[in-house]
Amino acid sequence: MNHTTLQLLLAAVVVLPLLGSVAALFPAPPGLRGRDPDQAVLRHGVTVTGAVLAAAVALAAGFDHDDPARMQAQTDLSWIPALDIRIHLGVDGVSLPLLVLTALLTFLCAVYSYRSMPAGPSPKAFVALLLLLECGTLASFAVLDLMLFFLAFEMVLIPMYFLINRWGGADRERAAWRFILYTLLGSVVMLLGLLLIGLKGGTFDMVALAADNGDRLSHTTQLVAVLAIGIGLAVKAPMWPLHSWLPDAHTAAPTVGSVLLAGVLLKMGTYGFVRIVLPMAPEGAHTFAPYLAAFAVVGIIYGSLACLALARPGAKGDLKRLVAYSSVGHMGFVLLGIATLTPTGVNGALFANIAHGLITGLLFFLVGAVKDRYGTTDLDQLAGRTGAALYGRAPRLGGLIAFGAVASLGLPGLAGFWGEMLAMFGAYEPAAGLSRPAYLTYLALAAFGTFLTAAYLLVVVRRVCMGEPGGRSAAAPIAGLPDGGPAAAAALPDGPSGGGAGGPSGTGPAGATAPSDPVDVRGHEFAAWTPLVALTLVAGLWPAVLLGLSDPAVQQLLAGGN
Repeated sequence: MNHTTLQLLLAAVVVLPLLGSVAALFPAPPGLRGRDPDQAVLRHGVTVTGAVLAAAVALAAGFDHDDPARMQAQTDLSWIPALDIRIHLGVDGVSLPLLVLTALLTFLCAVYSYRSMPAGPSPKAFVALLLLLECGTLASFAVLDLMLFFLAFEMVLIPMYFLINRWGGADRERAAWRFILYTLLGSVVMLLGLLLIGLKGGTFDMVALAADNGDRLSHTTQLVAVLAIGIGLAVKAPMWPLHSWLPDAHTAAPTVGSVLLAGVLLKMGTYGFVRIVLPMAPEGAHTFAPYLAAFAVVGIIYGSLACLALARPGAKGDLKRLVAYSSVGHMGFVLLGIATLTPTGVNGALFANIAHGLITGLLFFLVGAVKDRYGTTDLDQLAGRTGAALYGRAPRLGGLIAFGAVASLGLPGLAGFWGEMLAMFGAYEPAAGLSRPAYLTYLALAAFGTFLTAAYLLVVVRRVCMGEPGGRSAAAPIAGLPDGGPAAAAALPDGPSGGGAGGPSGTGPAGATAPSDPVDVRGHEFAAWTPLVALTLVAGLWPAVLLGLSDPAVQQLLAGGN
């Protein structure tokens, strides 16, 4: 595929969601309106995200896989000459998988929302915000100018804030405000670091700055820049102890909001470390790497212990909150891999990024389905209410939850295994100049974290899928739900909550109550979840698909473009 075609495809990937977002606010043309304007705008969301996914897949197919370290499909246009800010787009082996993952997850969210629209204001606003969120995320992975990166990084905050605040569940306003305040404060600090690198380095071009490898920046400048940028990226990652906005945001967000928050937005923080911090300020990265690794392993242990506390019987733990805390632990492995400053560790971090997006995206979809059917994500109520639980009531749904859990705990042969293993291998032999005894300690703590992860996930599978031994019978009701065991559960409408975290549901786009359905997997859910299951298997059985892309690009970034 020639260069011009690749340029157009990358531009389409970034621009189409923005145009689609604006178009969603206008009335549909008469021929496309159908009988229900709300359904028409949801179809518009599916169509636009589908076109973006098709463009991203075509871009991946035309990408030169023999030279993934080279920046391809570049567009470089002057935007603000006085400040030397350029519209510079490009893609390499580091960013290409994240672009495809973002396009895929947003399309699956649009498909899911077409039949399980969360209760809230007009679907027009929902679709417009979803597409605006996609545009900002894709731009973050495609732009090659520090100022454009910052603008794209900030662009996602407003749509996610409104998705949580207007379509979320209980305590959504507080969760939305915490999300926006934490991320905005972190971004202000990050902007100072980006300006420092750009002004001292003589350019905001990320390719040129990476090639300089910090030669134009003094040691002090690098230290200040890495500290400032690192704080902003760590908030988004999220790194302990800057993570506290995350559980509330996930718990309150609608299902698709949680999927995109975990599957895509968190990756923007770790991507920034690899794309900006490591190649542009290597001395500063080397100085702060041991501290980053220490915070990472604390996050691994903390996230796992929090999940264990939520999973234990009688704790009134929330299943959605548990999956949110699990992200703190999993992203800790990503940060540990980056902190090793080795190709092995950074490749593991990038692989774990993709694996986490696939697996945790699937888990949030599944938790939303449980909430739709049973009206709660309280583990005590789910275990007591269902008795034999999902294996007996909805075997396909129960099987998918078990699959997501074992993938998340890092079972060999599934996507969750390789990234965390490579991150720990990187810690076994960190970059020259880093304390090997300290990193061996981090390795031991991270390995202990894998046991804790397996423990809480197996407890969740036992309680949600098999029920509580000696607990309430299958016929025992949850408050507000009909009595009568499996038959009553099967007669429940499509959720007391429309699409996940909140609100009365079972309401479709037109606000009508959904008809009674069996509680097992439905057609639109099958369509939304199957690609994630398949890709989790493919990445686990054929890791070279991702590692073959990322490794040459990582080697070049760590070597300063040489």
